[in-house]
Amino acid sequence: MSTTIKPTADIGVFGGSGFYSLLENVQEVKIDTPYGSPSDSVFLAEVEGKKVAFLPRHGRTHSIPPHAINYRANLWAMKELGVKFIISPCAAGSLQTHVKPEHFVVCDQYVDRTRGRKDTFYDGPEVYHVSSADPYCPELRKLAIEVIKEHGITVHEKGTVVIIQGPRFSTKAESKWFTSAGWEVINMTQYPEAYLALELGMAVVNIALITDYDSGLVADGEISPVTQDEVYAVFLKNAERIKSVVLDLIKRIPLDLDSPCHHVLDHAKVG
Repeated sequence: MSTTIKPTADIGVFGGSGFYSLLENVQEVKIDTPYGSPSDSVFLAEVEGKKVAFLPRHGRTHSIPPHAINYRANLWAMKELGVKFIISPCAAGSLQTHVKPEHFVVCDQYVDRTRGRKDTFYDGPEVYHVSSADPYCPELRKLAIEVIKEHGITVHEKGTVVIIQGPRFSTKAESKWFTSAGWEVINMTQYPEAYLALELGMAVVNIALITDYDSGLVADGEISPVTQDEVYAVFLKNAERIKSVVLDLIKRIPLDLDSPCHHVLDHAKVG
């Protein structure tokens, strides 16, 4: 009698084919979830003996805009595979002059400015209130900072990312508001992605890849406006560098790492 071996993974990465295109024996797996279909198939590979699941959050052809991503399905698929650690890189804009294009930011906080996104697994009858005071894993953040420095990339060791709804960018007034609040980074996908990982007890680390300055800094005359070609050139450079960073970070993560994120549900249930 034949048996089907269920695929598993230790580490999950939200990113496209660039992260696994050079790896051998990549397995494409479709995963159904109670929340519908994920953005794409999950691509499984091994990196120095560690099982890794890669999922392109926008789909393999980048056809899903940020506000339309099925974040719950994406995170449920990772949990279904047994993933304990999530690496969540993203392209982002800078809200502060000292955070320059080509810099990386390992965010430690986020501010949610989205609306209407499905952002919890706990709709009842069981009620959980999960603390997101520290939404990103401190242990994974330390490892990410070490790896990025070893690659010679300028890295900001902490920062707050404000997540806007998309697909539109901020007005100048909104951007100035975010800058005046002291937030460093602006993006469209970190919420609810990071929070949903936490609700499932997975440790998550974000690496924000700065492509350009947001409109408020340009409006104030502090920064000269850039062309779309210049932004795209930085995006491509960041995309090449993050591949090596992510693969080296995977190698650095000990699979027995006990993150505080793994225990957030211990005292979160009501009743």
